[in-house]
Amino acid sequence: MRPSDLAHEHGISTQAVRNYERDGFLPPAERTPSGYRIYTEAHAAALRAYLALVPAHGYPSAGRIMRALHDGRTEDALEAIDRGHLQLLRDRETLAAVREAVGHLTGRADAAPEPPADTGTRTVGALARRLGVTPATLRNWEAAGILAPGRDPSTGYRVFGPHDVRDAELAHLLRRGGHPLGHIAAVVERIRTAGGADTLAGALEDWQGRLTARGAAMLHAAALLSRVLDVRARAARGRAESGRTAGAPPG
Repeated sequence: MRPSDLAHEHGISTQAVRNYERDGFLPPAERTPSGYRIYTEAHAAALRAYLALVPAHGYPSAGRIMRALHDGRTEDALEAIDRGHLQLLRDRETLAAVREAVGHLTGRADAAPEPPADTGTRTVGALARRLGVTPATLRNWEAAGILAPGRDPSTGYRVFGPHDVRDAELAHLLRRGGHPLGHIAAVVERIRTAGGADTLAGALEDWQGRLTARGAAMLHAAALLSRVLDVRARAARGRAESGRTAGAPPG
């Protein structure tokens, strides 16, 4: 196959195909004596898998997964995939918790969303680890008006109580859904004042659709990744068989 053959299938440029090979998303291509790349079914399968991984796991993870496969680090690739599924599950759990909070809002006008069951406080570092973000991200959310942590009177450090954790979980969910900080701040403020649940309900419906689409994309990507492994295994068996034939004594 030529680069244009792979590019045509996906509606991308031949330069993009070459870039994907350069970045390790495709296995290295052999060259003709005149220097032209020769792509095979292994490259076609890898390109299909990479492009399917992007909507499923995002650009950075998609690249890491493909590079790990081509480097022979299959376990690293599988671990990255597992982490993606774990994040999706975490998003679903957070969405369920926020939906429950919306139920409180829509059920009683004076009701406030329940904070997390654990009533302890957290430092900025502990909350960042819980959410999988950086402390700087939490400070940015505070600057945007999304979070309003208290301060430890003896140290002056930020402390996040149960309601702060709830607000941070909500912010994390909506941020992953692509909502800007200003919109998230307005939603969190409405939750705090137990009003305007329609805005939040609309955002949650949008995010539910995103989670469903991502889950389906993960299934599709997994099937194409399985194809990559099958093609690679067949090629390895072919090379082994050729080696045995070449080394066999004349009949």
